[in-house]
Amino acid sequence: MSLRTLIFCALGIVLLYGLFTTGFPFLLAMLIAILLEPVVQALIRYFRMGRLAAAAAACTMFTGLLLGFVYLVGFKMISELIQFWKDAPDYVNEARLFFEDATAKTQLFYETLPDGMAEQAQKWLESGVGMLTDNINSIVAAISGYFVSVAKAIPSLFVFFVVFVIGLYLISFSLPQLHQSFLTLFDKQSRHKVLTVLENLRRAILGFLIAQLMISLLTYVVTLVGLLVLRVDYPLAIALLIIVVDILPVLGTSAVLIPWAAYSILAGNMHLGIGLLVLLLVIMIFRRLIEPKIIGDAVGINALAALISMYVGFQLIGVVGLFLGPALIIVYQALRKVGLLTINIKI
Repeated sequence: MSLRTLIFCALGIVLLYGLFTTGFPFLLAMLIAILLEPVVQALIRYFRMGRLAAAAAACTMFTGLLLGFVYLVGFKMISELIQFWKDAPDYVNEARLFFEDATAKTQLFYETLPDGMAEQAQKWLESGVGMLTDNINSIVAAISGYFVSVAKAIPSLFVFFVVFVIGLYLISFSLPQLHQSFLTLFDKQSRHKVLTVLENLRRAILGFLIAQLMISLLTYVVTLVGLLVLRVDYPLAIALLIIVVDILPVLGTSAVLIPWAAYSILAGNMHLGIGLLVLLLVIMIFRRLIEPKIIGDAVGINALAALISMYVGFQLIGVVGLFLGPALIIVYQALRKVGLLTINIKI
């Protein structure tokens, strides 16, 4: 591999990292603009619209559908989350009262024990109850802090959305010019290879995004069905919370379901506690089974390569690596298919 190729690959990796972090709204806008391009071409062809009018109509339809979906689905979930959070102090008080009642009921048992053993058992129980209560309070405080952080992030999310929408319109307006300007960076003999690489990347990246959406949707459905079977309150909101936490590998679904199951079992609701543990197991197995397969099929890489790239990417640079790792595999395969990147080891 030549030095020029190595420099090109290094610059490409830096560019991809920048697009997946600071430049993510523009990357997302470009991907959506490419996805909407067949719609723009259809409007131009069948309705004889100009490029600007067709692109504006397609982007407006997409933005309207996105806002409508957020309103219809998100409004119900947010209302359930707000109500759930309002009831959270009651849940903590119920747990505290249960522990106090359990302590009082076991007092008779202590009286049958020798003095030293009864005192030691009493200390152990009080210590355990205090520790469990503190853990529940810390979980509630952590969730409260998370909601506060989300509330603080709303202005940033609004700016992100505005930049994304403006970028979507501007990129869609000038997509053919951007495409042609990019091709002029290469000599005429190499342009057909570049076009092939771009087409492969377009299919793979769109497939990757659709795969991620499909995985989250399927996991949400499985979680929601499990919560409905267990007949818990606020199933839509809790299922959404579990999916959001599941996306973050540092926490995982166990951060929500295990404390909830422990509290349910201690409160005497064995059916709910065991059901939550079974649901946790089902979610973990289901996600780990479908994720590499769906991503591999969608982007054209095998399930093992998808799994390794996601794990290594996360270990190296965090959550961004979950997306950047497979993206690098996609780019590598696209370059190899057209012969722009070859590795031949001679021994």
